[in-house]
Amino acid sequence: MENLFIPKDYHSTLDLETTEKAIKFIKDQFQLHLSAELKLRRVTAPMIVMKGTGLNDDLNGIERPVAFPIKGLEDQTAEVVHSLAKWKRFMLGKLDIPVGKGIYTDMNALRPDEVFTNIHSIYVDQWDWEKSIAKAERNLTFLKKTVKQIYASLKRTEYILSEYYSPLKPFLPEEITFIHSEDLLKQYPNLSPKEREGKVTKEFGAVFIIGIGGELANGEPHDGRAPDYDDWTTPSTNGYHGLNGDILLWNPVLEQSFEISSMGIRVDEEALKLQLKISGEEKRKDLMFHKKLLAGKLPYSIGGGIGQSRLCMFLLRKAHIGEVQSSIWPDELRDASKKAGIIFL
Repeated sequence: MENLFIPKDYHSTLDLETTEKAIKFIKDQFQLHLSAELKLRRVTAPMIVMKGTGLNDDLNGIERPVAFPIKGLEDQTAEVVHSLAKWKRFMLGKLDIPVGKGIYTDMNALRPDEVFTNIHSIYVDQWDWEKSIAKAERNLTFLKKTVKQIYASLKRTEYILSEYYSPLKPFLPEEITFIHSEDLLKQYPNLSPKEREGKVTKEFGAVFIIGIGGELANGEPHDGRAPDYDDWTTPSTNGYHGLNGDILLWNPVLEQSFEISSMGIRVDEEALKLQLKISGEEKRKDLMFHKKLLAGKLPYSIGGGIGQSRLCMFLLRKAHIGEVQSSIWPDELRDASKKAGIIFL
């Protein structure tokens, strides 16, 4: 309950029936624009993967996956995915996707260790996408170009939504602002990473924070990243490191920064070796996915996840993610939310 934020005088712009229709509209529109911008085609994705393959996403390395034995496989253990960060890259190679094109999928995951907040649920739904790139495109310029394409898809969706649902007027800025996590630390040395995000996102409306996962000048990372998908160690510019980051939007309903996507250029062979060493995870070299990558048998790529419920929540001006997705919540949270006019699906 201490993590529930109730906006003053909150009232949902759309009723439940209209909300359900608008959720479908947003999802249909956004994936159409995203796939056109990035040249992606839809593929079918797994909800479960086998333990020990290295395909599941370890997130920050402490979250427990939902796991269970499979009777028909002699009780071998399967895991519900956290995300599909590594699976997508594996599929780029399996499907022989050419450079300049990619794939996207509807990813449904369970993260039972998530702490309930206005924007966090144990059920995660996102568009997971991955694109084949040339080795020469593993640079900051290409990363920024891709972020701008994603933001353009978001802006188009926001505009079209406003044409069909007139109470929802567009308010995102025309351009997204880029800032490296080192520069953000220099600007606000006495603030926590989340407080820094709030400051810069409120100022610009939409920002991409570059370089998340690696140690900053204060000896701490801006935020955690697994060592085997995003590249957070390769030099970029001005002596900084990292070819990844987060897209953050200012949420006027919640009065806070709002992460809509985590993404980046993926590790090559050398970055993987270094990041495994830094993270103390060199034992992962023996896993199937990592062996293929180190042997040069996986394509170079860029990819990320874009939250479906997060995007719907943001564009529909909702105060809680429970208003746009059906999940499990504590009874006291549901009751307190309902009293405040926050009606869960």
